[in-house]
Order: sequence, then C-alpha cells, then structure tokens
Amino acid sequence: MSEQDKAFYSAWKQLLDWMKDYASAHDGVIFEKEADFPDYIYRMERAYDLPTTIMSASLSDAEGNPVLLISVSPRHSLFKEVTVHPFESHIYRKLKYSPEKNALVESKRVFSKEMLDNLADDLFGVHA
Repeated sequence: MSEQDKAFYSAWKQLLDWMKDYASAHDGVIFEKEADFPDYIYRMERAYDLPTTIMSASLSDAEGNPVLLISVSPRHSLFKEVTVHPFESHIYRKLKYSPEKNALVESKRVFSKEMLDNLADDLFGVHA
C-alpha cells in the first residue's frame, strides 16, 4: 500500500473515531458499523494492513435507524474518497485526502471534527 493510501485510511479511521465520540457524548445516538472491507472479509491467511475493518458506518437514532451514513472507497479503487450522506437526503458530500493538509478535505476545505459535529447536531435536532 502506498504512503498516501496509508494516510488516507488513517484519516478515515480518525473520522470513525469522531463519529464514536459523537455517539458517546449524545443520548439516543448510536455508532453502528454497517459494512466491513471486502479484503478483510476475504483475507484468508493474508495479513490485514488497514487501520480499521470498517468500510461503512452510521450515526443512528435510538431505534437503530441510520441518520448519517459515511462510507469509504475500497483499497482497489483508483480514486479514493469518503462519502458523507445524510440518510434520507439526496444531498451528500465527497471528501478526498489532501497530502498538503494531511486531512480529508471537501474541495480545499479541511473536514474537521467540528464540521462533523455540526452536521450531526443539525440532523439529530440538537440545539446548543
């Protein structure tokens, strides 16, 4: 795996950690793994070198209904990206890895923990 791919999947792992933090901090919000990477499922005897097994995850309501779904491109994809998709919406965001900023970005803007928290607050109706 290239150094840029390692950095991309490390940034993905960080985004998953932010989602877990959000769920831990808010009553009625659940972090759920939706899918594993295919190369984890079919790894057989090979070593597994991605920082997480999770390929798709959601922040769900207390009944387990996804509210915010986030997924990442598999290792074999030429163009790697993260999709941030409010579940019952036609609008979604695409994040790519920026080596210059060492982070996931939307266009040139770094996608931060604060941005994720604000989006989740809007979707879950949390008012400060």
